[in-house]
Amino acid sequence: QVQLVESGGGSVQAGDSLTLSCTASARTSSDYAMGWFRQAPGKEREFVAARRWATGWSTYADSVKGRFTISRDTAKNMVYLQMNSLRPEDTAVYYCAAGRPPLSSARFMSSYGYWGPGTQVTVSS
Repeated sequence: QVQLVESGGGSVQAGDSLTLSCTASARTSSDYAMGWFRQAPGKEREFVAARRWATGWSTYADSVKGRFTISRDTAKNMVYLQMNSLRPEDTAVYYCAAGRPPLSSARFMSSYGYWGPGTQVTVSS
């Protein structure tokens, strides 16, 4: 059982940067992947980024590619989402997820068995 808790959300202006953190309660095995998803008001939850815990492999949604970076600190059992050049359309609740998805399925919510409660990010213009 893995418990996840996000932190670092807040209210910022367009163009600002923000870093989200996700703390895992237990060390995840090397075959785990960590993902970030987000859900805007009135919209479905969508994929943002994912990274294999043990390797450097990562993937991003087209809407955040080049602006967001997912990284991890294995010693601290933490995953980060560095968000630069934030836009109002990035406003959402951001969720951290953990699971063992095949690389081809890392963008799908169903591939993850563990979720955090979410943290709100609000970007104003």
